[in-house]
Amino acid sequence: MEINLNCDLGEKSIHYDGINDFPLLKIINTANIACGYHAGNDLTINETIKESKKNNVSVGAHPGFNDKENFGRKRINLTKKELNKLLREQLEIIYEISLKHQWPITHVKPHGALNNMACENIEISLSIGESIKEFNKDLIFVVLPLTEMEEAAKNLGLKFACEIFADRNYEDNGQLVSREKKHASIIDPNIASSNILEMLDNSCINCYSGKKIQCEIDTICIHGDGDKALLIAENLKKNLLKNNIQLLNLNKLKKFI
Repeated sequence: MEINLNCDLGEKSIHYDGINDFPLLKIINTANIACGYHAGNDLTINETIKESKKNNVSVGAHPGFNDKENFGRKRINLTKKELNKLLREQLEIIYEISLKHQWPITHVKPHGALNNMACENIEISLSIGESIKEFNKDLIFVVLPLTEMEEAAKNLGLKFACEIFADRNYEDNGQLVSREKKHASIIDPNIASSNILEMLDNSCINCYSGKKIQCEIDTICIHGDGDKALLIAENLKKNLLKNNIQLLNLNKLKKFI
């Protein structure tokens, strides 16, 4: 079996100092880099891409709402035109920097509230997908499986990667438990690893209630700003390799070759 291990990085802000980023780049296969709107800036993008290339980590855009005050985790209603502009601007920012380092982006993964809204709303997912397709039809759209995001990717004929989370719990509908709830996050590295291995073995999402939902799985995410991110990443990688699971950059998975 092959799988991709990814992290959301480059998110230096008033909420997070970015301390985990470079150590995580020595563990993971793929980095989703903030594009300066919900977090980060040109300097952070430059540094993160440079370090990613050094560690042979593939990179992608992690665009979110233009709302650093709330770290992109507050829902904002935009028109289709506004949403297209939001995506286009952020893709252009990271694309130009990636070209400078000769380490081009391979994928797009929406951040925070934008991602959550896309999971629930086909029109938002289609708008995001259309923006990706217009920018570069070969970019991989990272989606939550069995949501409107996956449906939009299929409808638009986009390459897409189905993502599960090592550090978050799931509701019975297959979506992430709200961060407002006490059981939203998984902070024990051993629990995170055993949970992921079970999901991979059964090709399913393990819901907090115990319910299991069959789905496709291509990539595993660990939030880079989590207090236990490094411990979870180290433990998970060790257990994946121990179980003879091959770890590859997202664009190197057989699905995309």
